[in-house]
Amino acid sequence: MADERAVPSSGHSHDSPELRIVLIGGRELTGDPSNKSLSGNIILGQNVFDTSRRSAQSVAGQQEVHGRRVTVVDTPGWWWHYPLENTPKLDQIEIQNSVHLCPPGPHAFLLVFHHSFFLPQIFISSLKEHLKLFHKDVFNHTIVLFTAEDPWDEKNVETTISEWSEMQWILEQCGNRKHVFCVSNREDSSQVEALFEKIEAMVAANRGRHYPIDRAHGNALREEMKAISDRASKRFDEVQTQRRKLRALIEGGKTPPAHLRLVMVGAQWSAKSSAGNTILRKKAFAVHHRRTTMSCEINHGILGERTLAVVDSPGWFYNHTLQDTSETDKHEVENSVYMCTPGPHAVLLVVGLAAAFNTSYHRAVQEHMSLFRDDVWKHTIVLFTRGDWLGVKTVEERIESEEGLQWLMKKCGNRYHVLDNMKHNDEMQVQDLLEKIEEMWAGNEDPHYKVDPDREAQLEARKEAEGKLARRIRKTTERQSRILGKLFEGERLTITDLRIVLLGREESGKSMAGNKIFFEEIFERIWVKKEFQDQRRTEKCVKHEGNFGRINVAVVETPGWPADTTAPVWLKEEVLRSVSMCAPGPHVFLLVVPISKAFTEEDHKALVELLMPFGERVWRHCMVLFTWGDWLNDRLIEEHIAGEGKSLQRLVEKCGYRYHVLNCHVFGNHFPVKLLFQKIIDLITWNTGQCFTAGDKQGNKQSVLTEEEWNRREQDLINRMLRAFGNEPEEPTQPFVKRGASLDGAFIPSMSGDAPSEFGNMSDLWREASRAKVSEWLKTRAGNSDVTSGIGSMSASASHVDESPLPDEND
Repeated sequence: MADERAVPSSGHSHDSPELRIVLIGGRELTGDPSNKSLSGNIILGQNVFDTSRRSAQSVAGQQEVHGRRVTVVDTPGWWWHYPLENTPKLDQIEIQNSVHLCPPGPHAFLLVFHHSFFLPQIFISSLKEHLKLFHKDVFNHTIVLFTAEDPWDEKNVETTISEWSEMQWILEQCGNRKHVFCVSNREDSSQVEALFEKIEAMVAANRGRHYPIDRAHGNALREEMKAISDRASKRFDEVQTQRRKLRALIEGGKTPPAHLRLVMVGAQWSAKSSAGNTILRKKAFAVHHRRTTMSCEINHGILGERTLAVVDSPGWFYNHTLQDTSETDKHEVENSVYMCTPGPHAVLLVVGLAAAFNTSYHRAVQEHMSLFRDDVWKHTIVLFTRGDWLGVKTVEERIESEEGLQWLMKKCGNRYHVLDNMKHNDEMQVQDLLEKIEEMWAGNEDPHYKVDPDREAQLEARKEAEGKLARRIRKTTERQSRILGKLFEGERLTITDLRIVLLGREESGKSMAGNKIFFEEIFERIWVKKEFQDQRRTEKCVKHEGNFGRINVAVVETPGWPADTTAPVWLKEEVLRSVSMCAPGPHVFLLVVPISKAFTEEDHKALVELLMPFGERVWRHCMVLFTWGDWLNDRLIEEHIAGEGKSLQRLVEKCGYRYHVLNCHVFGNHFPVKLLFQKIIDLITWNTGQCFTAGDKQGNKQSVLTEEEWNRREQDLINRMLRAFGNEPEEPTQPFVKRGASLDGAFIPSMSGDAPSEFGNMSDLWREASRAKVSEWLKTRAGNSDVTSGIGSMSASASHVDESPLPDEND
């Protein structure tokens, strides 16, 4: 059975020579579009491919161009930051089928990149996995096509590639074949003719061979697509039959409530808040490129004769288990149903269509829905967002292509709906959703999901207790900062170098923190994607140094260990080695803790065990470094510490309430790094200028009281004073102010042929300017240092320390 989208092969009877081309590539989250579909139009000289929307299926176009019969196949793109298993099965089938749309096989694959595309190691892993959809010989038939809006000559290409090791690897795999399109100059036919000449030279080097295709495989793909389509049609018919029966109950006199209470739950980046805005037809919930929903929020609206109450809730990471999710987030998700007592008529489980509902996603949904009673499924509708991702496909086809979605349909009684959040003014899609909710209501014995008043009281009491504890932690840091500032007032140290050791579990953000300190990507990042099983892990300490003015900064990153496990023996040896790598010893151990994940008793135990060989005095040189500060938004870090539980609270207390917050996604901002350096300098001053040395263990006391011993006794006295102040009775303070919103809009942009993203790559100029500012400040501050006072120096309590300048005498 032939695919109707294929261009038929006419053998060798045609007078014009043939060129058959397949366009492949992906899209990054924050960069420029690759212009893949637009490149196909430039090659064919016609607007064959739709560049205003995502390419959801492989499509072939054919034209006579420069005396050649040219066939071009456009394909669905993948997310560069995702492994193959996160790419929807429908997309995988379409990408594989692309080579069968230009029989007997393509002469060339064009791997399309925007010239400004940043290609970290994780994207190479993504490319390797997605190219497995083709024959292993694919690189022998591939040319890298760079696209640019402005003229980009060969010299620019070579300069960029020379600084781009990952791109050098790609070019090596495909014989250093590359070409550049200026997409703003479509009338320049010479760039197309030059491309054809390079393709023909590649074909000649391949001895006239095109990419081989397996007809049996093509037939199998078509059979699979037909089977999916048949099952999808059957599911659609069953849903319509079910809806007619339920609608008959309403028409028979069972009047649905005029006021509907809806709760939205789901993973982060699922466009949950955007869906709430679409339902209410107004900007009720804030939508940003970073996570901003820290607590549940309710908004109201009117649609026709219905009044609506919609609750938005914090999202969980799509690949996190329930154990991975922080305690505060878990309780907030659970609290969502208590925001609209006596309970919601519908729980909208939001699932984005931009990524596959794979094993990790399936497990995350199953475990997080267990925060509610099992009867919640009777009141649940799956709300698919990013409906534009489907293109010409139906949602039923998507469901039938993924086993996880079929499980989900079974759990919630085959109830689902699709929203296209790009069509904000389409009232019919919202009207249809509300009708489905009413039909579900009509078919349920209980009119709504019933909440437990006793559990509601427990959640409220817990939140109140956490608020009190957060205020107490903040007061403790404020007092300590003021007291130590007075105790060391007038004492000055000349600091010529700073030596830092980063210690934390895998995926904690150690490499990110090191890169932020140096304003440069020098520590290899393992990234946060669990699914890349072939990623190389750091098993040895890594050291990098940099100069800030006249101050030398050395950072040693220790290997991580899996969360919730005991640190292995070899890792303890590496942590011991980290001290010798920054001889005579580190000024500070930064204990790296990600805010986006739970901090468990096992995590606390592992850190304590790793530092145990150094004795108790090592804690005088420790500070907690919280990463993923954007996960907090406007929430105070003290609230996170209070809500996460005893394990994190003990760690912060053991570090003398010294902590700092770094944001993962804000690059080029010098203020958080400057503040971190200030805290380290304060720590050095409090330790009378002494770094930690391997022999500085408790128990190595001398028989004669030396000056060093007197200093230690003095420090012990200071510590006792701090503990005493920490135990002071709490004074009443004003409650914290919170805001709610959710990360939806920008992190999963449209992957249409070529719609532009609102984000650009990180500016090297901005990064260098920020480093220069820190260097200038550090040269002045560390060269004649004394202890600062006040909360600005000590606690970095709010996450917006990454966003706002801190005044000092040098600004």
